Amino acid sequence: MMTTIRLKPLLFHLALPLAVGGAAALLTRDQTGIVYQSIEQPLFSPPGWVFPVVWTILYILMGVAAYLIQVTPCRYSKKALNIYWCSLVVNFLWPVVFFQLQQFTLALVLLIVLWGLVFAAAAFYSLCNKTACILMIPYLLWLSFAAYLNMAIVCLN
Repeated sequence: MMTTIRLKPLLFHLALPLAVGGAAALLTRDQTGIVYQSIEQPLFSPPGWVFPVVWTILYILMGVAAYLIQVTPCRYSKKALNIYWCSLVVNFLWPVVFFQLQQFTLALVLLIVLWGLVFAAAAFYSLCNKTACILMIPYLLWLSFAAYLNMAIVCLN
């Protein structure tokens, strides 16, 4: 059975995380490179160019997942999307706290909160649409790697 793609909700859900990421990047653009190059890097730190590429892919996956939740009739859709939107707020705050304020420990706390929110959203997604849940797995994996990097930076700096 072929499903019809609802273009307006899809574009909204794609644009929202990309706008959040873009706004955070815009606010931190002057500090990101400076801070990343000036701090002691942990083992397995990727080069700086990797981050915007990975985040763009993740934002697209997140947007598609949120779209699938919106268009899937499910009693948990609203709760799942509310948790996801809260995660976008924390996602926006993390680079500001890390790069602009250089509060690495607070950034780690935010990252742990973000991981919990994304996990909760994915858990609710799984009750509504398995594909949406699967699309969140790379995000959780990346956040786990980011938490390792952030924790190591707290220890090394």
